[in-house]
This record gives sequence, C-alpha cells and structure tokens, in this order.
Amino acid sequence: MKNTQSRRIALCGVLAALTVVILLVGHALGIGTYAAPMLASFLLIPSLVEYGSRAALTQYEAAAVLGLLLVPDPELSLFYALVLGPYPVLKTWLDRLHPAILRWAAKLAVFNLSTAVLYGLLQLVFLPGILDTMPATAALMGLLVVMCNVAFVLCDYAVAALTMVYRLRLRRYWKKRF
Repeated sequence: MKNTQSRRIALCGVLAALTVVILLVGHALGIGTYAAPMLASFLLIPSLVEYGSRAALTQYEAAAVLGLLLVPDPELSLFYALVLGPYPVLKTWLDRLHPAILRWAAKLAVFNLSTAVLYGLLQLVFLPGILDTMPATAALMGLLVVMCNVAFVLCDYAVAALTMVYRLRLRRYWKKRF
C-alpha cells in the first residue's frame, strides 16, 4: 500500500468521524462520560502507526473540534479534547523517558494536570458554585481522583497492547485489503 497523501487524509478523516460517533453513542447511552473518550482515543493508533504523530495529532484535532461542536455533553467532549484524546501520541513521547518511575510520574502528572484543568474549566464556565451547594461533592472528589488514576493506568496498558496487536496482526490485514 502506498502512503499517499489522499490515503492519509481518508484514513484520518474516517477515524475522526468514527471518534465523533463513539462520543455521541457514549452520550446517548448516558454511561460513557469516561469510557467513550477512552475508546475514542484508541482510534488514533492506526494513523499513529501508519503515518506518524503529525497525522495522528491532525486526526485528534479534527475529532476534538467536531466533538466539541456536535456532542451535547460538555464534560464528555472536553474529557476527550483535553485529557484522553491526545494520549496515544503523548504516550509515544513519554515512553522514551527512563527510568520507569520517572516515566510513570510524568504520565500521571500529565493526566492529573489535564484533568484538573478540565474540571476547573467546567466549574468556572458551566457549573459555577457547585461545590458550595453540594458539600459531599468535595469529599467524593478524592475518591474520583483515585479511581480515575487507576482507570488511566489501565488505559495506558490498553493503548500499549492495542498498538502491539495492530502492528503484529491488523496491519498485515490492512495492507492486504487496501
């Protein structure tokens, strides 16, 4: 398969559209606030492996803009746009850090910082004063942070495993068909 510009644009465009569909389905089911952005971020893997980080970031940007415009749930679309959307590309850069403790500290710092920015933005723009009216919300934030960090570590392992599966199995199938 030749890596022409039109194939690159077509693959990234179709995967960006599929990303928006996953985000919309996550909103429609009502349970996808965190799962849908995680699943949608996995769609960066084919373009990242085939065409590199520049094509994958272009795909992410298109999907993030479309998600912010079309998905009615701001938390879901912002969680994709700010936290999990660019993670497969960031992972390739962060995996170059050594030793492993530094690598994991950087990954968790990026995740927690972007999540803090997301919820700070949501609180300021969409739900000002929510913590004043709901005192239990502040207490549950600690539990939410721990659970999100565990889910993020699992997401990191899933991105690594899916990248390996794509490279070893699916890439050959892709090359034969197209």
